[in-house]
Formats: sequence, structure tokens, C-alpha cells
Amino acid sequence: MSPRARRREFASPLAVLLAFLALAGCSSIGDFGRLQRYYVRDDIHDWVGREAAARAGAPVVVGHLTEDERTLRDLAFPLIEPPYDRQRWNAVVYEYGLDHKFRHELWIDDPTLYYAHLGSFHRSSASRYNQLMDDVRDDIVRLDPFLDIARRVVDLDRRRVAAMAHVADLAPEERFGALARVGENALVIAWVQHALVERCASYRFALEHLAVAEPEPPAADADHVLTQLQQKLAANNLVEPPRFAEAPAAIVARAAPPGK
Repeated sequence: MSPRARRREFASPLAVLLAFLALAGCSSIGDFGRLQRYYVRDDIHDWVGREAAARAGAPVVVGHLTEDERTLRDLAFPLIEPPYDRQRWNAVVYEYGLDHKFRHELWIDDPTLYYAHLGSFHRSSASRYNQLMDDVRDDIVRLDPFLDIARRVVDLDRRRVAAMAHVADLAPEERFGALARVGENALVIAWVQHALVERCASYRFALEHLAVAEPEPPAADADHVLTQLQQKLAANNLVEPPRFAEAPAAIVARAAPPGK
């Protein structure tokens, strides 16, 4: 067998995908940090819910998502991924969750990483402050659509739990699957809340250290937009503060109407 044939035989689908991107001289990223349309499919972020459930030790649900549940996961991902990963040329790998180590890195809470990124990839103080403000503003813009769909999912899940009491022939596996999905949805929302709180801590760390190392007038503007994001988060906690080691039953119970 020739060396070329052996290379073809052992090439993984991921390697082929990355080679295609490199050879095409293109990026998977389009306008506003979004994935190019031809890389997108309906279930691209379904793994976000499964990862949130697995992290909490909750049941991983096998079944179809509603359109709202799928949109919830689509809008959650940009608020979970580190802001400095948004312009990666191989962001398609992150978006699809093709490699487990990429997904697991999303759980790392280290407030120094963002500041280190600013120092490594931006040559001037002005560009570092501008990037910080751009990232914070991006989160502010992304947050409202996510909150809208999250409120709708929470409301529909309350109705789902209430409706189960009136279905006499509901099979145990149907009930379990419905409650597990309610818990998974709540955990996706909790993951976003948790990620954004941690991200604000990273932004604050970066701003404070920039203000000491490279004091510039834009520091006041950066503080203003960061305070806006923190206030918006504080005013919109849709689920209980996440404790990802918590038993899933407690999370499901909070999604139910009072008295149910």
C-alpha cells in the first residue's frame, strides 16, 4: 500500500474536516462571530443540554427537542464559550462539540485566562481596552434573546409538569423522560447564568489589572459597560443559583408550579 493510500485509510472525519478548512483558506466564522451558515444544522448545539445534565449527574435524555428547547441551546452556546474562542478558525469543532476535551474546557473557571489572552493577542493598550468592551457589549446583546427564550421554556415546562397530573395512562418512562427534560432545560439556563457570572469576574479581573498596568481613559467606559452586564445578570436569575453537583430531582421540583 502506498504512503498516500495509508494516509487516506487512517484519516479521521475530524482530520478531513480540518484539512478542508485549511486547504480552502477559509474560516468557519462569519459576521458577528457566528458560524458560517453552511456549517450549521438543526441539532448543532443539542449536546449542550446533554453536557449540562451529565455535569450535574442528572439523567441524559434521549428524545426530540422542541423548537424552543433547541433555540435555547443555540443561544446558550455563545454565552458559555469563552469570548476569546469566538474567532477561532476551527470554531466549527467547538460549535459541534466534536471533541470532548473542547467541551470540558468550557467548565474551567479561571479569571486570569481572559486577561492573559488580551496580553498575548493585542499589541496596544487601546486595542486591549477596545476588545474588552466589545466582548462585554456582545454579551449584553446576546443576553436578551436568550432570556426571552429561557422564560418561555421555563413557563412551558411548568405547564408540562402540571399537565402530567391529568394524564391517567402516562407510562413511567414517559413521566421520567419529561421530568428529565425539564431538569435538563433548567440546567442549560443554570449553566449560562453560572458561565456569565464567572465571565464577569474574568472581565473585572482584566479591567482592574489593565487599569494598574496600562491606565487609559477607556477604563472608565469599560467599567460602565461591565456594570451594565452585571446588573442585567443580577436582575434576571431565572433558576436557582447553579450547584452542579446537586441532585436533579431538586432542580426539576423548582420548575414545577407551587403545590405540585
